[in-house]
This record gives sequence, structure tokens and C-alpha cells, in this order.
Amino acid sequence: MEAATPPAQNLKGNGQPVPIARLIESDPAAAVERLRRVVARDPRNAPAWRLMGRTLRQLEREDEAGEAEMAAIRATAYDPQMIAIAAAMLEGDLEQAEALLRERLHAQPTDAAAIRLMAELAARIGRLPDAEALLRRAIELAPAFAAARANLATVLYKQSRYEEAAHVLDEVLAIDPADPGNRNLLAATLGRIGDYDEALALYAELVETFPDHAKLWMSYGHMLKTVGRLEEGVAAYRRALRAQSDLGEVWWSLANLKTVHFSDDDVAAMEAALEGTPSHHDRLHLHFALGKAYGDRRQAEASFRHFAAGNALRSEELEYDPDAITRQVDGMIARFTPQFVEAHRGMGDPSPDPVFILGLPRAGSTLLEQILSSHSKVEGTMELPDIPAMAMREARKAGGNMRDWPDAVAEMPPGRFAELGAEFLERTRVQRKTGKPFYIDKLPNNWSYAGFIHLILPNAKIIDARRHPLDCCFSNFRQHFAKGQGFSYSLDHIGRYYADYVRAMDHCDAVLPGRVHRVIHERLLDNPEAEVRALLAYLGLEFEEACMDFHTNARAVRTASSEQVRRPINRDGVGQWQPYDQWLGPLRAALGDLVETYAR
Repeated sequence: MEAATPPAQNLKGNGQPVPIARLIESDPAAAVERLRRVVARDPRNAPAWRLMGRTLRQLEREDEAGEAEMAAIRATAYDPQMIAIAAAMLEGDLEQAEALLRERLHAQPTDAAAIRLMAELAARIGRLPDAEALLRRAIELAPAFAAARANLATVLYKQSRYEEAAHVLDEVLAIDPADPGNRNLLAATLGRIGDYDEALALYAELVETFPDHAKLWMSYGHMLKTVGRLEEGVAAYRRALRAQSDLGEVWWSLANLKTVHFSDDDVAAMEAALEGTPSHHDRLHLHFALGKAYGDRRQAEASFRHFAAGNALRSEELEYDPDAITRQVDGMIARFTPQFVEAHRGMGDPSPDPVFILGLPRAGSTLLEQILSSHSKVEGTMELPDIPAMAMREARKAGGNMRDWPDAVAEMPPGRFAELGAEFLERTRVQRKTGKPFYIDKLPNNWSYAGFIHLILPNAKIIDARRHPLDCCFSNFRQHFAKGQGFSYSLDHIGRYYADYVRAMDHCDAVLPGRVHRVIHERLLDNPEAEVRALLAYLGLEFEEACMDFHTNARAVRTASSEQVRRPINRDGVGQWQPYDQWLGPLRAALGDLVETYAR
């Protein structure tokens, strides 16, 4: 048991000192009353409050226990050691904060407030599973600790475990139903699992309650855009800018609609915001938005200057290593020999339900998803994070780094492949809102896990969406992604990534001929019906005219192409790199002959 202050350590009974632990064991009700007297004399005695909470739970007096546990947490705010820890974290001195926290938790291992701070520290340095474990321990010790539950929901959300995050947020809001931050996170989470109506209702309540909260209006705009309510989404973004004119993410959100053209006043407002003191986050978004604005004005030099500046800022943050992808592709090619593929034939889960659309971002995958989801037997979902999460987890379990999944699968027992396939089906079940037999996962980056997909889901369909490398890669350079896609912030890195992707898919074609169906974007634009018929034939589906009228499909779309796929097929995106060709030397060098051979 952790140390407590002397008045709580030994309490007198029958004239003799009685250790508090023994009194709790022999007469917990009497121990509670003695502890009440202790905290009445010293309300900041956190250990005594914790002992009282633990004893009250033993007596099943849950409400009183929760009050005592929260009193213990509040009391720690006055503790000099906790004040020093908070100061170190505020100043970014995480090494000092961790040392102090370890010292405190060694002395007081049930201090839920300190455990929560340790979880925050773990989350800051990217150790999300550690943060999750710590937060669950804090909640176990203090079930009424709403702040720890809210932190747990955030950690789950960051791990793309949206359904779990929503359940935790329901618990948080049962304790504190009015907290706007938690309601905002719940709305975002509901959007991630496709509960758009409920998410929109929450946002509508929030912006009514907080009409000058710029970021709430921005989040509301994101959700309205997703469900196709474009005019309302633009109005929400404009409302956010009236509240905070230098909020770069809103300017970029307007630019990212692709259908919005900025006025001269808009450009002047963005340039003025850049001349001020915007945050790093706002600055990079403003550069990307101005790149779009000047591009629409056919001012290529100014446009490229802003795109280059935004990419440089983002690249500094990410420290992307292009060699890591090259090594992963090398590992996959080395492992996935024809003999290996034959030896593992049919070991995965036999379900044919998933349809994977993969390739590079900005290669036409959203268009293909919109076409297929207009079919009566295919449901569109979104870019699901589950395949990479599972593959990286298995790689780490096998003792490698997160990209070493080819080595991990080589050592797996035969039954593990079917288990993983079944796990994917279960993890993605929440995304299925209809009774359609097939559903789409259109995460582009799944190209680097195509072999993993084949092993765990041998009957799933895999579609490679491929676009001309200069159009595709420059479109990535102009795009700021909400998260991930670290390769896209350097022309050289984008070209290398495209080349590694083609190399990986070429190998899949060699060892699994016919397994992957490739759709060349330019051929789809030239002869859409023939390409759609071929695609449906690969899936074993009859042609339906609705697939050609995909732009009338009102389903929600979360990606950067959300507004483009609500228009008929067009060639607006073809050749957009050409005005910028004089600055694309690093991209051309990285691509080599793929500019001519990408469609083979």
C-alpha cells in the first residue's frame, strides 16, 4: 500500500494505534469515518482521499467513492511535486517530467492524476498503446475520472479505433454531458464510423451554443462537405473565418473543395494573415491555399512558390525517410516468391466481401469507389486504417519494425492467416450500413500491403487505380493531407514512392497473375463504359446503368475528391502539371521512364 501522511497511517482503536490497512480490512465503515476526520483537518491529503475512495468502493457506496476519488485528484493540484511536473510538461521538458513522474508513482502507485499525466507524456511522444494502458489504469483506480476517460477516447481516436472511442465518449458525456470539447470529439468520431446524421446534429447544437468558436464551425463545415451539402459547408467555413480570419486550415478547406475560386479579397486576406504571426500549422495551410488561388489565376510562379513553401514546412515536421518504403518493397519481393505464394494458397478467411481499391492518393480511387458504390451490390465506406494497423502490429509482435510485415507473415502458423482475415471483417463491420454483399476499402496506401491482403483474404478483390505519374505526383504535391502521406511533401520523395509502388505491383502481377485488376485513369476518362464493364466483370457483377450515373449518388465522401466525384466524368485534372514543368526536374528524375511506361 502506498504511503500516506501520519494522521491517516495509524488510527487509534480501543486506546491502541490501529494501522489504517488493518482497520479497512476489519471494519471498513469505521475506517471511512476516521478518514473523513483526517481530510476534514487536511482537505489536501490526497492519499487519505484515495484510501477513502477505495474503502467506499469496498462498501459498494459508489457515489461517495467517486466523490472521494475526485477529491484526491483535485488535491494533487496543490502538491509541489505535481506542480513541478505540470510545469516541466508545459515547458516541453519531457525528460524531466518523466523522471519526476516515475519518482512519484514509485511512492504513490495509485495516484490516478499522476498516471494520467504519464499517459499524456506517452501520447506526446507517440507511444499511444502505452498511453492507453496507463489511462485504463487511471480509470480503474478512479472510475469517475472523466478527464482520463476523455483522454482515453482521444487516444483511441488517434489509433483509428473509432467505435471504441465513441463508446468511451458516451461514458464521458454521461458524467459531464455539456462539455463542448468532448461533444466535438464525439461528433468527429461518429463521422468516422458513418453516423453522419447524429454527427451533424451534434455540430449544429455546438455552433448554436458557441457561435464564435471558429474551429467548431470548421469541423461542422468538414461534415457538411462530406455528406454533399456543399453550399452549407462553404457557409460554415466562411462563418469560421469571420470568427478567426487567419485560421489557415479553413482557407485550405475551402481550397480543397476544388470547386471554390478565391476572390481578390480572399487572396489579400490570406497574404495579410501570412504577414502576421500565424502558427506553424496555420502558415503551412495558408501557403497551400494560396498555391491553389494563384494556380486558378494561371500565375504558375507564385502558385509554385507557395506550394513549395507549404511542402517545406510540412516536410520539416515529418522527417520522412523514402528508403523505408524501398526496403519494405524489397522485403516483400524477397519473401513473396512463387513457391511462398503456392505454399500459402487459401489459408486466409474465405469471405469475398471486401473490395480493396489501392494505388497512390489523387489517382482516381475516389472516382472508382463512387462508380462501384452506385451498384446495387456494392457499398462504399471510406479509407479504412485497419490493414496497415494489423500488418504493423504483427511486424512489431514478431520483433521487427513496423514495416517488416513480410518477415512476420513468413513465420506465421497456418491458422493465423484466417484469424487475421476474420479480424479485418470484424473490425470493419461497423462501417457496413446496408445489406449489400460487397464493401469497399479505398485506402490508397494499401498497395504496400497487397500481399498481406492476399494472404489473409484470398477471395477479396484488389483494384489498382493508376494515373499518369506527372499528373498524379504533382497533384499530391499540391495537396495537404490531414494526416499521413509523408512522401507527398517533396517532389523527389513522391517520384520515388510512385516508382516503388509500380515495382511492388509489377511483382504482384508476376507471382499472382490476374489477382489485381488495374484501372488506368486516362483510359477510364477516354472510354468510361468499357472500363466500367471490365471492372464489374472482374468483380463478377452485372453491368448496371447506375454506375455510369455515379455523380447522382448522394453517399457521403470524405476524401479530397469529394466534390469532383459529384460531377460527370471530365478531363479537368489532365495535364495540370504542365504550367509547372520547369520546376519538376526532381520529380522527373525520380520517375525515370515511368512517364512513358506507367500504363503497361
